[in-house]
Amino acid sequence: MRLREKVALITGGNSGVGLATAKLFADEGAKVMIAARDRDRAVAALRLIGADHDRGRYVACDVHLEDDCRGAVDATSEAFGRLDVLVNNAGIIYRGRDVVRTTLEEWDKTFAVNVRGAFLMSKFALPEMIRAGSGCIVNVASYFGLVGGKGVAAYCASKGALVQLTRAMALDYAEEGVRVNCVCPGSVQTPMLDQAWAEYGDGAPEHWAAKHPIGRIAQPEEVAQAILYLASSASSFVTGAALPIDGGITAG
Repeated sequence: MRLREKVALITGGNSGVGLATAKLFADEGAKVMIAARDRDRAVAALRLIGADHDRGRYVACDVHLEDDCRGAVDATSEAFGRLDVLVNNAGIIYRGRDVVRTTLEEWDKTFAVNVRGAFLMSKFALPEMIRAGSGCIVNVASYFGLVGGKGVAAYCASKGALVQLTRAMALDYAEEGVRVNCVCPGSVQTPMLDQAWAEYGDGAPEHWAAKHPIGRIAQPEEVAQAILYLASSASSFVTGAALPIDGGITAG
């Protein structure tokens, strides 16, 4: 087991990539704390991953709120005695929004969740890891953090900021034994994508698949495997990386 007795805190761990990561981490021996706003979905997620109370917990957390982020880290340390891995997975997107059509509220909310959330969670998790002399942070960015995209201006800007935050933290805390990396997925079969397909209409799955040279979109479990790699000792010499998990979409 690659994460035997490690303790992981996963934001947005009750759905999509976060849920797949929580399940994989539990299967690999980790104790998992799911931080999310929706309690019912989080409890259902814990049942799904088969984590009993000793190995899986839920903490209510809205990642753009400082007290919630501090509380999530404190709850993890109190429940399990330590914190080894933080996965900043919570994120939102507004589609069909170029700069002109993006409201100030949408812009601010996108950055509050996608960037401020990762900043706050890391701010409170890092001292725990530094005291232990080791730790890993994995941020879930996007291929839109590496290349541009139409109609998602705030999302692209926020994910680009998250990639750069990853690199800055990697340099700041390398000497403290903390590694910081991010994954940059392409399109992934999640509730967020299901909503986009519903809005797009007929032909959405084929349209999204055709964007990727590999000819399909990813499953959440495929992204979770990359997150596991970055959280485990298999990547012990990797920090500051922005790893595309995108079916080749950023290769061209």
